[in-house]
Amino acid sequence: MFWIDTHCHLDAAEFATDRALVRARAREEGVTCCVIPAVQAADFDAVRALSHQGSDAYALGIHPLYTPQSTLSDLEQLDQCLHAQRDDGRLVAVGEIGLDGFVPTLNTPEAWQKQLLFYRAQLKLAQRHQLPVILHVRRSADSLLKGLRDIPVVGGIAHAFNGSLQQAQAFIDMGFKLGFGGALTFDRALQLRRLATELPLSAIVLETDAPDIPPHWLYATAAQRSAGQPQGRNTPAELPRIAQVLADLRGIPLSELAHATCANACAALPRLQLGA
Repeated sequence: MFWIDTHCHLDAAEFATDRALVRARAREEGVTCCVIPAVQAADFDAVRALSHQGSDAYALGIHPLYTPQSTLSDLEQLDQCLHAQRDDGRLVAVGEIGLDGFVPTLNTPEAWQKQLLFYRAQLKLAQRHQLPVILHVRRSADSLLKGLRDIPVVGGIAHAFNGSLQQAQAFIDMGFKLGFGGALTFDRALQLRRLATELPLSAIVLETDAPDIPPHWLYATAAQRSAGQPQGRNTPAELPRIAQVLADLRGIPLSELAHATCANACAALPRLQLGA
């Protein structure tokens, strides 16, 4: 079986000492491709180089958490990079972009307006360069959907989706796939598990968001951490085990899930097929 991790921050500092080993271990587990999204303009060159080194894929964008320190010149740099790399088959999307309704400092009136400015500007760049988008969706689904209605793009992935069934259907109707990862491995994630079970299989892609969003077997509570138990490091090698949880929830063979989610990833990010 083969897997595509549609969202993996392999360039993160957490992998600085053993990045090549982390990628090799994932490959041993059947993860043939990782999509590495940038989060700020300073990362553009690094994610591109990393994707070529590992025969992976990458996206270029400015994450909403990085909008406070970003400037309009970063948007100009993004436009220039998207143009310069237009023939690079490993460039598969504009991302990670979106809106974050969770972090308090990002939700003052001024900070929210800056988030919106960067989100809408990057949707326009995705339009211009005819690329799908990889969306950060955290307590922001309705605002994201409004932006997509105003500035339609050629689909993409709603990463780490945790909204309602109605919101999920709205994204699907706009040509998006929904990303699921370690969060669904927690027994208490009842709504998310129900969503991952009820959605059509054709709407689902898999992701780890490594090193973030660890599955339950890597997670340490605050109490455990204060007692000296370290948090386990999430890596793309965890994807097949996360997938097994989803396959069990849906009552389907793991091989069926692998085939479907890889096909879905290629449908959401068509250049995955060109860059393979």
